[in-house]
Amino acid sequence: MGYLSDMPEIVTVQGDITSQEVDAIVNAANNSLMGGGGVDGAIHRNGGPAILEECRRVRHEQYPHGLPTGRAVATTAGRLKARWVIHTVGPVYSEEKEASQLLASCHMEALKVAEELGAAEIAFPAISTGVYGYPLEEAAEVAMSSVATAPSKISKVRFVLFDGDAYDCYSRAARASA
Repeated sequence: MGYLSDMPEIVTVQGDITSQEVDAIVNAANNSLMGGGGVDGAIHRNGGPAILEECRRVRHEQYPHGLPTGRAVATTAGRLKARWVIHTVGPVYSEEKEASQLLASCHMEALKVAEELGAAEIAFPAISTGVYGYPLEEAAEVAMSSVATAPSKISKVRFVLFDGDAYDCYSRAARASA
């Protein structure tokens, strides 16, 4: 399959990922999948108890020790406008190469899961840039490069950035990867 010639349309928007009308939104989750702060907390709060219920099932059936960093798994989106939430655990920032590889894996694995679900459009937050400490510029470059080169049939990738600084960084990285 000629995936690279079928690169998805990549757009950046400033806003709230929980309000996006897409097939799937990506959750910057912690490995417990039980909710937390930032994007993770907002998705669980706005999506309602159905998301947590499915996360508990996933933990029990597939990942009893937690979702590994760089992996992704889907659940219902509950009350959100999206159909699915794809949970992925980003790396805690370090200058070692492994951190960028794990962050790239988050994006590629989320795209793979979305494709398996039959999603055409997916929305990503700025994974690992909150309490996990990944610098925005570096995270944006890894995210854009990963999405632009991942083997995927997803037609549209939307990066939904909560604040102006993140939006500016991801927009610059999107233009550079085009």
